[in-house]
Amino acid sequence: MVMEVTKDNFTEVIESNDIVIVDFWAPWCAPCRSFAPTFEKVAEANPDITFAKINTEQEQELGAQFQIRSIPTLMVFREKIIIFSQPGVLPESALTELISQVKALDMEQVHKEIAEQQAATATSPA
Repeated sequence: MVMEVTKDNFTEVIESNDIVIVDFWAPWCAPCRSFAPTFEKVAEANPDITFAKINTEQEQELGAQFQIRSIPTLMVFREKIIIFSQPGVLPESALTELISQVKALDMEQVHKEIAEQQAATATSPA
């Protein structure tokens, strides 16, 4: 199932789901419309993942917040962290492969690296 996400439910969706794949799109965008059936098909095959669509026409705040410059753009969150962001249409095989990589990612290592980067930034002189 693919859910519509707005600024009103965005935080809740990201915080209450382990993996969220977001499709930033717009109704006037032909590549977005052609990608929609692939996104929905892969969503049906992966019920353990939250698939979300954000209409950038209606949700300009979210588009700006994530600096969406071209659509469609796919963004993947895992444990509230953006681990993938790429504009353009992915073929079904590439989207399926991306999901395999996302599931295999060692999030403990990711959290450790983020903490190290934040510590380094906090201690470096301005």
